Amino acid sequence: MSLWIILVVIGQLLNACVSLVDKYIVTSESVVLRPLTYTFWISVLSSGSVLIYCFSWITVPFDGLEIPSFSRIHAPSLLVASLSVTAGYSFFTALLSMFTALKVSDASDVVPVVGGLSALFTLLLSYTFLETVLPQNFFYGFILLTLGTVLVSRFRLTWRTMLSCTHAGLMFGVHYVVLKGLFNATNFDTAFFWSRMAIVFVALSMLLVPEYYEKIMMRTRAAQARDGLIVIGNKVLAGLGSIILLKAIEHGDVALVQALGGLQYIFLLIIGAVFGRMMTHDFGENSTSQGVLHKMISIPLIAAGFFLLFL
Repeated sequence: MSLWIILVVIGQLLNACVSLVDKYIVTSESVVLRPLTYTFWISVLSSGSVLIYCFSWITVPFDGLEIPSFSRIHAPSLLVASLSVTAGYSFFTALLSMFTALKVSDASDVVPVVGGLSALFTLLLSYTFLETVLPQNFFYGFILLTLGTVLVSRFRLTWRTMLSCTHAGLMFGVHYVVLKGLFNATNFDTAFFWSRMAIVFVALSMLLVPEYYEKIMMRTRAAQARDGLIVIGNKVLAGLGSIILLKAIEHGDVALVQALGGLQYIFLLIIGAVFGRMMTHDFGENSTSQGVLHKMISIPLIAAGFFLLFL
């Protein structure tokens, strides 16, 4: 088996585990964080990614690749600032909606639906605003994703949860398309830096709303050191998964790596089916036999649609 395929499998398995821990964090009574507070701290921690700029002196042994540098960051123009804030707001609200859905539903239901809808919205918005050509298999991928999503929403999700999933998918789509527009408007180092800062700005702006401030501060003050370690550990795990997938892209075909993104949903299905009854309620995978059957039909449809969209 090729190295890049092994890397994709490992990376998507890690992403599946991250989704389960996300579910645990926003659901467990022993971890006092809830969707708003968790979204707030995940967004604030996003600023940590700019630490990579401190290592710009390291030479990357690959043509065309270099570590971002503070020296290449420019003051944001009005366009760059506007796009950055839009990217930050869409990212924050997408996370909030996804975590809200995760709080009341299984990760193996929510994550495939959000991922599938995000892929569809990203392609449609790219086609509309960036004049991107839709993939040849778009129609077939769209049909499979729609069928899988309808089955999940009909048998597994309430209409409120489905609304949260749809909003999350739409906002993730907006985030990715705006980021692409931002990269087109300036260099990568500038775009990445200001988009990260915008996410932190949007998160901190939530503290200006008294109701949100009270909720965030109350949950944060009640949190224990263990809770912070779980959040940071899961953030590190997500970063490791991203790095592994980037290495897979380096050694393999980028289109196939993207297409195999549906493996994450298959792993969630397997974990839920095999270990669901042994997992605590906080992980939300205690599925009945009927629930597992519904997932065994809908999730492969979503994964296959994802594959067709990006192949």
